[in-house]
Amino acid sequence: MVHATRKIVVIDDGAGPRDPHNACNPPVRGAMPWSRPINGDIRFMAETLTQVFEPASPIDTSGFYPELGLLIQGQWIASSDGATRDVVDPATARVIGRLPEATEQDVQRALDAAQAALAGWRRTPPAMRAGVLTRAAALMRERIEVIAQTITLELGKPLSESRVEVERLAGVYEWHAAEAQRIYGRLVPGAEGVNNLVLREPIGVVAAFTPWNGPAASPGRKITAALAAGCTVVIKPAEETPGSAIWIARCLMDAGLPAGALNMVFGNPGNISSQLIRSPIVRAISFTGSVPVGRQLAALAGQYLKPAVLELGGHSPVVVCEDTDVVAAAQACARRKFLNAGQICMSPTRFYVQKGVYERFTEAFVETSRAIRIGSGFHAQSQMGPLANERRREATERLIEQACGVGASVATGAERLGTQGFYYAPTVLTDVNAQVEAMQTEPFGPIALLLPFETLDEAIARANDTAFGLSAFAFTQSSAAADRLVREIECGIVSVNHFMGAGDSTPFGGMKDSGYGREGGAECFDGYLVSKLASHKVR
Repeated sequence: MVHATRKIVVIDDGAGPRDPHNACNPPVRGAMPWSRPINGDIRFMAETLTQVFEPASPIDTSGFYPELGLLIQGQWIASSDGATRDVVDPATARVIGRLPEATEQDVQRALDAAQAALAGWRRTPPAMRAGVLTRAAALMRERIEVIAQTITLELGKPLSESRVEVERLAGVYEWHAAEAQRIYGRLVPGAEGVNNLVLREPIGVVAAFTPWNGPAASPGRKITAALAAGCTVVIKPAEETPGSAIWIARCLMDAGLPAGALNMVFGNPGNISSQLIRSPIVRAISFTGSVPVGRQLAALAGQYLKPAVLELGGHSPVVVCEDTDVVAAAQACARRKFLNAGQICMSPTRFYVQKGVYERFTEAFVETSRAIRIGSGFHAQSQMGPLANERRREATERLIEQACGVGASVATGAERLGTQGFYYAPTVLTDVNAQVEAMQTEPFGPIALLLPFETLDEAIARANDTAFGLSAFAFTQSSAAADRLVREIECGIVSVNHFMGAGDSTPFGGMKDSGYGREGGAECFDGYLVSKLASHKVR
């Protein structure tokens, strides 16, 4: 595997070299000081289309990064034994904070707090619960810059993408607030003199677990659905991106959420998840993450007869038919592929392109991929940041090396970038053997796999040829082909001629090894409510 280092340039727009990291300290609202244009100067692009902007010094986080702590009974506290772990900026590999690690006693305190708060919160009228969520959404929008900067600092993705994450999350909170007021029961006719009333009640205390790739959105979605349903929550967000989740919790607390309704702990994932699921206080779990961990948690939850909502990632196929605008489709596919450096569960990865347009699609896809500008997420021109950690970069390299070892060709990329942080070039592989690990395992990195097909039957069969079933995409002008693709591809989400994501009003979830249960849409409360029959014989 080649580990090349490309030329590093800090843009000079006439006012002297600018370090984008140092620019982020002052204002947290309005236009960012590093967002001014660079006067069309693209001389630095002469050597290569893919460019790394490397900061010369670490970020001053004093204006936006929150104090890290455990949230228990409405208080931010340190761990009871003082243990901490480092939080690292993936753009520089520098430590940006030290996160308390909860002990067994800390986790039990969080469980007790959630249990104590449950009785009052579940009796709170839906309109009042909705009011808290609506105010929290407003606070997220007011604080969008500090939250977005925290996401970019911890995860590395461009600030523009981080802002979108916060804005969409605020919309999710507003959706749940509205839906919480439409949790209806029903009256079922019975025998003469008998009233059968079906009630939908909160299931109880929910344990939630979320990954680092959606550091605000993923914990935010689980928290708001559970709270809107009348449940209380103990959540363990990812230890690599704690500040983003802490900001969401702060918005809820400032919006009037009662102490104990939400508790947030960090620490050893295995120990905490085992303690939470085994606890008789917890009545349901919600998990987003890898298939192996999801299997373990589902097995443990099943042992204790606790329902679960599981979103376990994907390996999204894209079917490109020859009747589409091939160049436009290729450009859209490449841009979508490398959002968040490919670290998205719905990231398109396996591109099946009809043979007649395969070469033209590949050429346009590679050209677009090479033009993506890579660097600090705080730089206004950056289109892709670093990978989240060194583990992901090493895993990316291993998958590429294995694929190339059995015949795959590198059309572009396959190299490390920069001298610090976890940067990796957008990589396009062609002539990929269907049995290589990258075709069967979620790459979760900047790898695109391009393969030709002849018939729609072949494309559908190959799209379904993995254990995953989260999302799929297709490009065609044929209504008949679109109908077949939607009906026959085995995924929870199929989008044609665009890259539809998880909206607040639409259900999000998968099938097969991608898990079960849904977040969002009218189905959003299914994992947090139980149905009770109240049968009353009138005397």
